[in-house]
Amino acid sequence: MTALRLGTRGSALALAQAELIASRLRAAHPGLEIELVTITTAGDTDQSTPLAQGERPGWFTTAIQQALQRGEVDLAVHSLKDLPTARPEGLIIAAVPAREDPRDALVSRHPGGLRGLPPGAVVGTGSPRREAQLREIRPDLQVRPIRGNVETRIEKVRNGDYDAAVLALAGLRRLGREADASHIFGPEEMLPAPGQGALAVECRTADARVRELLAAIDDARLRLAVTAERAFLAAIEGGCSYPAAAFAEHFGSTLKLNALIAPGGRIIRSKMAGPAETAAGLGRQLAAELLERAAREDPA
Repeated sequence: MTALRLGTRGSALALAQAELIASRLRAAHPGLEIELVTITTAGDTDQSTPLAQGERPGWFTTAIQQALQRGEVDLAVHSLKDLPTARPEGLIIAAVPAREDPRDALVSRHPGGLRGLPPGAVVGTGSPRREAQLREIRPDLQVRPIRGNVETRIEKVRNGDYDAAVLALAGLRRLGREADASHIFGPEEMLPAPGQGALAVECRTADARVRELLAAIDDARLRLAVTAERAFLAAIEGGCSYPAAAFAEHFGSTLKLNALIAPGGRIIRSKMAGPAETAAGLGRQLAAELLERAAREDPA
C-alpha cells in the first residue's frame, strides 16, 4: 500500500499534532503507512508582523490546503482554531478527533500565577480575544504583541522580554510543557477561541478511500460542539471584525454554548442551549443576539 502523505506545518507543535493524528490512524488501521510532509505557510514566513495586524484567514493554513488541492499530499492536519470558516473548493474536514483541553494558560516568570504579576506587568499575546479578557481581569497590565512558536514565546518570558505570556494549554500539553503554566484560566475568566484544543483533518472531497480511513478517528459529539462554535464565529465574521470567543459543551442530549464578543475591547457575553443536533443554528442564533446587543449598547 502506498504511504499516505500527511501535510503539516513544520513547527514542533504542528509536527507533534501531525504525529498524533498519524498514530491514531495507524492504531485504527494496522499496517497503514503515513509520511509527514512539512509545508511552509505565510504565517511561518512572516515572524515580525503582529498577529492582530497581519493575520488573515488562512495565514497558517492556505498553503497546506493548496498542496492538498494540487495532490501533493493526501490529507492535512490543522489546529481547528486556525482554519477559516469559509471552506475551499474540493476539500472536506473528514475528521475532528478527540479534543485536548481547550483552556488558555499563563506562562510567567513571577510566582503566584495571574495574581502574582506585579502592577503594570507586561503580558504577551497576539490575540485580541485574550487581550480583552486579560484587561477585564487585570486592567493594570500592559498587553503587548508576541510572535514565535510555543518554545520561542516561553523563552521570551524566561529571558525577561515579557513578564508573562498567554498560550493555549493544548499546545503546552502536546509538547510536554504543561509544567511551564503558572495559571490555567477557567472559562469564566477567559473563554477560548472557537475550536481551540481541537484538530481538523482535511482531505479531498472526492478521495473516498482517505475519507473512509479518517472516519475511524472522527469524534461525532465533538464535531457537533465545534460546529456550534464555528457557526458562531462565521456569523460574527460576516457581521463585523470583533474579537470573538466560544465554547460548547454537551449535557446529555443538550448542547450549551458560551460565547462573547469584544467590540472596542468591551466584552459582551451570553450563553444559549439547545438540542445537540441544532448545533449550527445555535451558534448563529447566539451570534445574532450578541451582534444586536453590541449595536444597541454602542456607546458612540
